[in-house]
Amino acid sequence: MITVTPGAAAQIRAAAIESEAAGLALRIAARRDADGSIHYAMGFDDAREPDLRLTSEGIELVVSPGERDLLSGMTLDFVEYEQGDFRFIFINPNDAAPAPKSQGCGSGGCGCAGGGSA
Repeated sequence: MITVTPGAAAQIRAAAIESEAAGLALRIAARRDADGSIHYAMGFDDAREPDLRLTSEGIELVVSPGERDLLSGMTLDFVEYEQGDFRFIFINPNDAAPAPKSQGCGSGGCGCAGGGSA
């Protein structure tokens, strides 16, 4: 369903240690905007019923059931967007946007959803 690249997995692990979130899953959330593109968020969180749970590259992921179709086939990567500017990007065949969407999480971590809720 969701693929995490090795580079993204390494950054997620580092961010979990830095933010003292080791042991928590990475929640990925999505919603479709009026223009058809998908807005993404992610953060460390506990899994809840009836979350979908999956693992990719050793990273435990949780997704709300209502977002499953939006995220099906998505790849989460961590790339150098511009020189010295590293970001998570969402590459999703279900997204109407022409280019991968950037989360905006720089090399400082991936707890962008804030407070563990995405």
